[in-house]
Amino acid sequence: MNYVSHTKEYIFEDDRPFLSCHASTLELLPNGDIIAAWFGGTREKAGDVAIWTSHRRNGSWTYPVKAADEEDIPLWNPVLFLRDDGVLFLYYKVGASISEWVTMVIRSTDNGMTWSDPAPLVEGDVGGRGPVKNKPIVLQNGTLAAPASLEPAWDCFVDLSADGGETWVRSETVPLDHSGLLGKGVIQPTLWESEPGNVHMLMRSTEGAIYRSDSEDGGKTWCAAYRTGLPNNNSGIDLVKTDTGTLALVYNPVRPEEGKTKGPRTPLVVRLSVDNGQTWEHELLIDEGEGQYSYPAAIANGNDLLITYTWKRERIAFCRITIAE
Repeated sequence: MNYVSHTKEYIFEDDRPFLSCHASTLELLPNGDIIAAWFGGTREKAGDVAIWTSHRRNGSWTYPVKAADEEDIPLWNPVLFLRDDGVLFLYYKVGASISEWVTMVIRSTDNGMTWSDPAPLVEGDVGGRGPVKNKPIVLQNGTLAAPASLEPAWDCFVDLSADGGETWVRSETVPLDHSGLLGKGVIQPTLWESEPGNVHMLMRSTEGAIYRSDSEDGGKTWCAAYRTGLPNNNSGIDLVKTDTGTLALVYNPVRPEEGKTKGPRTPLVVRLSVDNGQTWEHELLIDEGEGQYSYPAAIANGNDLLITYTWKRERIAFCRITIAE
């Protein structure tokens, strides 16, 4: 297995309608275009932070357009998901603090050119239901599984939908003994299914390593979260399973200094696994340097990995990596 090509570009450069941006997501559209979204404003948590989108068509990205906003309330962590019937969903969080997050959803039937009015994903939600950072996946039985987590509890779970995202049922919380941890715990899982009903997650943690949990009942219940050998700097990760079953993990391969729960958000790499995440090889450097290169989002299109990530909180970068197996 090897990497055939790796190209990088910016969705926008210095000419942008916001000072800071973070937490991107992307989706491949039926017409071959790519849509990306992120949050942007004066700074994270500021009242002017909104959700922005751009389309990549004919080899270039359109100027950012605001897709969702709330007056004087920050928006967070957009997640794009295209349903099989062509309906495009954009999930995002609303709230002055993470503990008060409400997950909202808007829909598009024209590839993200226009959007419906926002609606709560789950009525009465406080704290954030549904996808918290990374994309939902469709299980082999047709169930939609959304990777979720709660702060300040720092626990993970999965929201499951049997009707294409119209209604949701919460899984049990992933068991985790917080008493033995250096920091708060685990958040922001990313999911894959290895065999029908066997679902797995990798999680961001405060413990210097990526954590994992596994389910044998389609994501309804989970084994106790356990430490992997993969470093984690307490920053976001993402994973995608290709059509051939290879897992591609995008992350910062960095551990915090001893006694600390956060580490630098550089470099950013991709690694591959062909044994259901037991071992990871073929590391490819995506970006590095001063500042941060973080919070990746990844999808697959044939042999291509399509990735967006935060570039110094000033831009959203996009790269296309072609792999040969």
